[in-house]
Amino acid sequence: MKYIVIEEPGKVRVGERDKPQRKKGEVLLKLLYGGLCGSDIGTYKGTFIYASYPRIPGHEFSAMIEELDRDDEIQYGLRRGMIVTASPYFNCGHCFSCGKGFSNCCMYNETMGAQRDGAFQEYIVMPAEHVFDGKGLSAVTLAMVEPFCISYHAMQKASLKKGDRVLVLGGGPIGMLALLSARLLGAEVTLADVVGRKLLKATENGAKNVILLGKDAFADKVKEFTDGDGFDVCVEAAGAPEAFVNAIDAATFHGRVVVVGVSNRNVDLTYSYIQKKELMVCGSRNAMKSDFISLIAVLKQNKDIENSVSSLITAELPFEDADLAFRKNMDPTRCNIKTMLRF
Repeated sequence: MKYIVIEEPGKVRVGERDKPQRKKGEVLLKLLYGGLCGSDIGTYKGTFIYASYPRIPGHEFSAMIEELDRDDEIQYGLRRGMIVTASPYFNCGHCFSCGKGFSNCCMYNETMGAQRDGAFQEYIVMPAEHVFDGKGLSAVTLAMVEPFCISYHAMQKASLKKGDRVLVLGGGPIGMLALLSARLLGAEVTLADVVGRKLLKATENGAKNVILLGKDAFADKVKEFTDGDGFDVCVEAAGAPEAFVNAIDAATFHGRVVVVGVSNRNVDLTYSYIQKKELMVCGSRNAMKSDFISLIAVLKQNKDIENSVSSLITAELPFEDADLAFRKNMDPTRCNIKTMLRF
């Protein structure tokens, strides 16, 4: 079979290797679609904090079941030929976090495409418990479920209430899906980014307001959109120190700040603002099994949300063109939100 590997920063190739052999309790999957994540791009650029080389990228994907055990068919409701998606997070099961039920932030977590090889192969094996019935959703839509879960989990961490005013900093896939997640939970959303065309996409997907960073006066816009009070929730989805500083500045007193972006850069912050405002600042990592199940149901039942999620796919290429796909994502000024590889 063929597979994609990032051998070192800036070097991607398509190679060949043996088809994997599954073990008891595993499902053999034939890849259908895989989405390029910001972490995949960071691994290609050499900026991703968890990157090591060589690395097979990919943890956003859909697939068709080729083989599985009869016991797993019964226990997990799976069957041969079913179109599925899967959780790419592998937790140890015995650390303090796992023992408390927080498997998403396992102290020894390994995410596909990051700490272990990823899904961008024609065939992969996955533990049956990681695989989710796609409920008849299209293979392309199912490849968007994992990043949607990341954003949805972050919004749950923020304890959103109906009517909350939310600022999302970053108009990439996670930021856009945070916008949709906040809308699902009844919030009023403002999105900020440096690329004007991404703001148009945000407006199309329900953002009440937008801020063009680097041109609009940020502090003035925050005051204008919140009647001078600041936002109830600020979401750092850009993976940039300046976005985190903006989140602290834009949050209201007794507000919440959620960090979902990943960066290897330091931040220069007057941290007494956190004390002065009595801010609740938290990180959000990965997602839970319940997030996958909930969002597959949402996408199945809500055509408008499914269409909004699908609209974020701005490019589709055959997986053999992986090198071209990565290179096209190197320009931060392009309005290329989600590139999908077709297997």
